[in-house]
Amino acid sequence: MKVEQFYSEIQKRYGNITRARGPFLYTQKNVRLTDFNQEGGRAILGWDSSAYTVFKNVLSKGLAGSFNCAYKGQLQKAVSELLGGQRKIFFFSHKKAAMEAALLLDAQSTSVYKPFAGVDYSAVKNVIVAPPLPWTNNFWILAASGLGQPNDSDPAIIPSENFPPALLAAAARAVYDLMAAIKVRQEKDFFIYDKVLSKFFERRSCWLRPKVPQEKYDAFVLACLDAGVLVNPDYNADSIVPFGADKGVLKKMGEINV
Repeated sequence: MKVEQFYSEIQKRYGNITRARGPFLYTQKNVRLTDFNQEGGRAILGWDSSAYTVFKNVLSKGLAGSFNCAYKGQLQKAVSELLGGQRKIFFFSHKKAAMEAALLLDAQSTSVYKPFAGVDYSAVKNVIVAPPLPWTNNFWILAASGLGQPNDSDPAIIPSENFPPALLAAAARAVYDLMAAIKVRQEKDFFIYDKVLSKFFERRSCWLRPKVPQEKYDAFVLACLDAGVLVNPDYNADSIVPFGADKGVLKKMGEINV
């Protein structure tokens, strides 16, 4: 199902989204929806991110341009700590462009970062990172190792783009928040929903791959929506276990027959 259709179906049933907190979205019709979609992982930390405050504070300084700033260094440090080794970072507005640059550097050691996946990314030379920050779908980071010192001039082979300082500062805060969440969220926080979810998904950590046949998936997405649950509308993309949600929110979902 296309995202535009998915959003239209939400609005048709519940009206506009008026508020978002944690793993929940609240609607005009006073219905609370449990979010398994989470912007494809950008909202994996919840919708009330502390990075919003950082963004607001930096923006209040008027730092909304595309000029160089100290926040790039902060983000580089945060991403390096996340991946377990010193990195140089480059920015892209499209995932494809980030991937092409990474493959140009080393086609044999390139990966897309997936939190809570149990992967040792320190052994991967080029890692593409989507900041865990909602509304940043057009912001991708290529974190590369083996390119000299972090403050060396960027290799001309990588056409890194510029982004506003407020966004870089917020992304750095979000990465640090993710590192804190990785220390707290454990398998016990994810398997508690298996009684319902195992009927529809294969779960690895917090990530959910559909068991539902592809030809029935759109109908399943709509049935979940009727049950107050938002799963990823794209059959080929993962849904995410809603950390912190009470198991009771899945009662209606458990009654779905596929």
